[in-house]
Amino acid sequence: MATSAELHARRMDAVPRGIGHATLIYAKRAKNAEIWSEDGRRYIDFGAGIAVVNTGHQHPRIVEAVKRQLEDFSHVCFQVTPHENYVALAERLNAIAPISGPAKTMLASTGAEAVENAVKVARIFTGRPGIISFSGGFHGRTHMGMALTGKAVPYKKGFGPFPADIYNVAFPNLYHGTSSGESIKALKALFKYQADPSTIAGIIIEPVQGEGGFNIAPFDFLDALRSLCDEHGIVLIADEIQTGFARTGKLFALEHAGIKADVVTLAKGLAGGLPLSAIVGRADIMDASGPGGLGGTYAGNPVACAAAHTVLDIIADEDLCARADAIGSIIQGRCRELADRSNLNCIGDVRGLGAMCAVEFVKDVKSGEPAPELTGAVLKAANERGLILLSCGTYGNVIRFLPPLTASDEIVREGMDIFEASLTEAVSRLQ
Repeated sequence: MATSAELHARRMDAVPRGIGHATLIYAKRAKNAEIWSEDGRRYIDFGAGIAVVNTGHQHPRIVEAVKRQLEDFSHVCFQVTPHENYVALAERLNAIAPISGPAKTMLASTGAEAVENAVKVARIFTGRPGIISFSGGFHGRTHMGMALTGKAVPYKKGFGPFPADIYNVAFPNLYHGTSSGESIKALKALFKYQADPSTIAGIIIEPVQGEGGFNIAPFDFLDALRSLCDEHGIVLIADEIQTGFARTGKLFALEHAGIKADVVTLAKGLAGGLPLSAIVGRADIMDASGPGGLGGTYAGNPVACAAAHTVLDIIADEDLCARADAIGSIIQGRCRELADRSNLNCIGDVRGLGAMCAVEFVKDVKSGEPAPELTGAVLKAANERGLILLSCGTYGNVIRFLPPLTASDEIVREGMDIFEASLTEAVSRLQ
């Protein structure tokens, strides 16, 4: 049996260094909210494959659905011989996505593909070129995805030039000094000085930023954004790739704000670990392209579709939206207790929706200066103690908590015990 260290040496020889790793833990097997490494060590998983296995690793119902589909066929290409699994999944997503009016769905394979196609349909529907995104946003590693992403390092540095007619404005983040009103003002200034709104096809936003630091878009801002898009005929694109499928305590994060988008991009939690994404939009927008303008060889793979149907069933049957709220309450409650401890003057902010939670580390609460070194030390200590955590944030000083929504209270509390011990150790080491 190869060790994680031996596998990593082989990885360094065989795989490009541009693919980063949150840990050096090489997975051997996984079950629900636990992973066992090639070295035989057990880890509590607070990453869930970056919010992909919301239904837990190897959920038995998903495993059975995949096996059943494999007995029939694994691939036929929807553009060659269509299949019912694709059509039925589109029908289900059309019925539940936060879209106003009749909807249609296109399936793809990755989140970046979903974003690319959302931009395509917005442009062909409006006949306009411009797309607006927000600082701190993350929308993928394709050239269009990078152009829309509001963080230069490591995602954009050295990869330009990027597609034209992309504009970026400040995301509303009160902790970092930007109000909803100021962001709306920045948008209106963009319309006045850089691009007339008649040239803007779409505005894309994450209701809760993922890589940007789990920053929650204020609900009043999302409402104002909806009004601006309506006023100027702009397509509002909600990137729910990380927030979707019960992660935030609602099926989709937009539901917290009570607004509808024109197009929604989905991926990650959609198919329980199999590669599948979706673009759900108003029927008139999705129908703007002629036949052949949309599609992909692996898009809507039948095995992934079978898994996605089961994911939707599990979310409903096991009430995973309520479970997300319960998990989030445990995590945020413990983080707020830690923030109140006098010997831990390092937690600047605790935030989250449902089980999409984060803590932002600072050098001291008064200055609010980001503390990425502490973040790295906490991650390392947590790995050593048997907990997988992920970082994020523009300054690399945020730890995000993304346990599977099927994790038990016992497992979540065990993970938070490890987090507390790791934070205490890291603070002590850096003093």
